[in-house]
Amino acid sequence: MEKRRKIVKAGMFALVATHPLARAQMHHGAHRGAHGMMDHHGMGEHHSAEAYHQVTELMALDRMPTRQALLPLPQLQNTSTTAKRFQATLVAEPKRLTVADRKQTEFWLYNGQLPGPQITVNEGGTVEILFKNHLPEPSTVHWHGLPVPADQDGNPQDMVPAGGERLYTFTLPKGSAGTYWYHPHPHGRTSAQVAKGLAGTLIVRAADDPLAHLPEQHWMFSDVRLDTQGRIPENDMLDWMNGREGQFVLINGQYQPNISVSTQTRVRIWNNCAARYLRLALPGCLWQVVGTDGGLLEKAAEPQEELFLAPAERVEVLLIAIESSRPTLISRYYDREKMMVTEEAVDLTLAQVAVEAKGNLDLPEVLRPFAHLGQPVAQKRVEFSEMPMDHGDHSMSMADMHNMFFINGKTFDMSRIDLRSKVGEVEEWRVFNNSHMDHPFHIHGTQFVVVQREQNGTVTPEPFNAWRDTVNLRPYETVVFHVKQSMPGIRMLHCHILEHEDLGMMANLEVING
Repeated sequence: MEKRRKIVKAGMFALVATHPLARAQMHHGAHRGAHGMMDHHGMGEHHSAEAYHQVTELMALDRMPTRQALLPLPQLQNTSTTAKRFQATLVAEPKRLTVADRKQTEFWLYNGQLPGPQITVNEGGTVEILFKNHLPEPSTVHWHGLPVPADQDGNPQDMVPAGGERLYTFTLPKGSAGTYWYHPHPHGRTSAQVAKGLAGTLIVRAADDPLAHLPEQHWMFSDVRLDTQGRIPENDMLDWMNGREGQFVLINGQYQPNISVSTQTRVRIWNNCAARYLRLALPGCLWQVVGTDGGLLEKAAEPQEELFLAPAERVEVLLIAIESSRPTLISRYYDREKMMVTEEAVDLTLAQVAVEAKGNLDLPEVLRPFAHLGQPVAQKRVEFSEMPMDHGDHSMSMADMHNMFFINGKTFDMSRIDLRSKVGEVEEWRVFNNSHMDHPFHIHGTQFVVVQREQNGTVTPEPFNAWRDTVNLRPYETVVFHVKQSMPGIRMLHCHILEHEDLGMMANLEVING
């Protein structure tokens, strides 16, 4: 494994010795390379290594206000007067906000809000969202994790042109209660649009939720990169290789806020970063996971000291604390084996938290009856891989990058069907990360149940049943899960490091009627 990792790294050209954003987190300043724009078809312009390494100075971390009380996420108002129907409008458009150093930043936002407004709906309800694209380029709205019809899921095949609009309509079935989010999905431009601020949260509630009586708090994690003039710079080559991380890590759009929470509060947490992994720790407290992407667990998990969230993952948790305290919420350093980067292991300060110990909750033995899928009748094998490239004295272009990230040995082709499944059939998927770095796997239109993980000859059964739509894979790890698609159409599967998705680490699954 180590030999392969060295070959991959040797096949690239030398860029930097120390990752600039790691320096930014320690020294309140950094430099990043200038960057090549992807075109709207995802093919990209050609840029030399020298061009990608032009220096851009980043804004110091102390230029953004901190210690402000955490604000609740803004809500998207339901304009319908009909029971069980949610109607609203989402407008994606450029918006200037002053968030740091008294300088205006042009974001791209939903309804002018950072983050986008939260959508709260009920199982069994019908959702009608009119999307208006006031951006200078095509976009879509992808309902991440929701079981919606394929033609309503904001796939890259269904782009809404600049100045255009479309109505998304779907009904949420019983059993779909959970913690979701929405974001753009135009191929080749997803990472850029999310980096500019386009993302929002979505909650589906159940009438029989056993935790409905608890107060809730919502923590949506995102990050943003600003230069010294308050601008959001384009990606450099390191971003395309490893995924973009902004120097400012935000909760509900705020930098290092003050949070007040009790041990009898249900906390929903989203990792809506494009590439940043979170290892959340709150000294003096334990996390008890009660729900994942697709809703409540069958039984509450054992309390744990650390909470791990790959990009796009979500959880519902309770805090366990013996006494009230005011700890600092941190994200411990996580080595995801970035290419051409040497980082110092620095923990990130995320918030100051006032924890009120009100005693542990007496949870029901069963939070949610778990509807097991049954025995698989079909199998799928998926392999994530990267192609090492030896350029010698030659420069690297975006075309080269498009020949680097693969699913089953191929880069994404919108017109090609890569896999087929049948509606209603339970399948066992084996997803193998045949590469030197972490990749989070995501599939559209359904939730799956991880059965086991395999690495270095060791098989580890999953400790509890949970509904997920995203799962992380360590280098050379295989994740085995069971899944069933309930509606026909084209579904995407891809790496949820958004730069890798844009570069072609994505595939088409065609679901057909049996």
